[in-house]
Amino acid sequence: MKPLEGLLVLDFSQFLSGPSAALRLADLGARVIKIERPSVGDACRQLQLNNLELDGDSVLFHTINRNKESYAANLKDAGDLAKVKKLIASADVMIENFRPGTMEKLGLDYERVKQINKRIVYGSITGYGKEGPWRDKPGQDLLVQSLSGLAWLNGNAEQPPMPFALAIADMMTGAHLVQGILACLVRRGRTGEGGLVEASLLESTLDFQFEVLSTYLNDGGQAPLRSSVNNAHAYLGAPYGIYATKDGYIALAMGSVTRLGELLECGKLGSFGDSKTWFTSRDEIKRILAHHLRGRTTQQWLDALEPADYWCADVYDWKRLFAHEAFQALDMVQSVSRTGADVMTTRCPIRLNGEMLKSDKGAPRLGENNEQLDTEFKLLEKLT
Repeated sequence: MKPLEGLLVLDFSQFLSGPSAALRLADLGARVIKIERPSVGDACRQLQLNNLELDGDSVLFHTINRNKESYAANLKDAGDLAKVKKLIASADVMIENFRPGTMEKLGLDYERVKQINKRIVYGSITGYGKEGPWRDKPGQDLLVQSLSGLAWLNGNAEQPPMPFALAIADMMTGAHLVQGILACLVRRGRTGEGGLVEASLLESTLDFQFEVLSTYLNDGGQAPLRSSVNNAHAYLGAPYGIYATKDGYIALAMGSVTRLGELLECGKLGSFGDSKTWFTSRDEIKRILAHHLRGRTTQQWLDALEPADYWCADVYDWKRLFAHEAFQALDMVQSVSRTGADVMTTRCPIRLNGEMLKSDKGAPRLGENNEQLDTEFKLLEKLT
């Protein structure tokens, strides 16, 4: 039995942050009903990555909304709103990620929802919090990365700000919301009390940077200095970075520069005996390394470094990774399906008691479960 089996989650959210939180709760056993606008649904249904679409929905929608049900309801219609309120009365968790004020206008903000169901755990995601001058800005991942200072950590010193090529603000915020929801569910198990859990894309992205922001806050506010050579961390010294070899690339993590010079038979690195120079002279050191490492293959360098337990790695693309037995041993890929659509995607990364959390239930069509839910929860009867 999965730990959240028996819990009902209503997912009012769209795009990535809220749906990713609801997905993780579904992976852990909760029943998740996605509340969507009739005819249109979650806008993510049309948010295509690489133009991938299947059975009328984007592959992205299929993957982030697997293992859910769909109930189509116009929240501005009194009849539909009454039915949704009946669902809320039976729910354990509710998730929304609209701009501040939207749920208040619909009469579904936490203060009014808890009058329907005092035990509910209400999860709310915003872009920048519900106060302050940015509260009404669009909460979009690239915009949040840009405003949070994160983009100044990536790329080399002479390059412009570089965002991550992933929706990290969305996914981190979804994970933080799940943490808060689970904490409130634990408290509810002891006290019977529900609660409001709030997270924002900006706060999550700031927390994601806690390591470097703490450095900034404690070293007199010095701006991060990206290396001009193979930058991988604005606050770490040489050799930290990815380097070209004769036939590919090698990643070098933290370690003694002089010891590295011995292992690589690179005598020029022997002059950097003072560990402080590994940061103050990191560009010079990394240029020496970059030139030297091109002289042999990646495997030759790994054969020199790995037996000495020097932290290093090959740099794989997905084709090589998927073919490797280390990836295959993880069994990270699963197939999910609905009639007319079979999608390969990743599984939940969590294991419980040694068991992987998998489900082959695909994302629902818009309003697919309306008739079933109307009957099961007696939604056509008048709300009392």
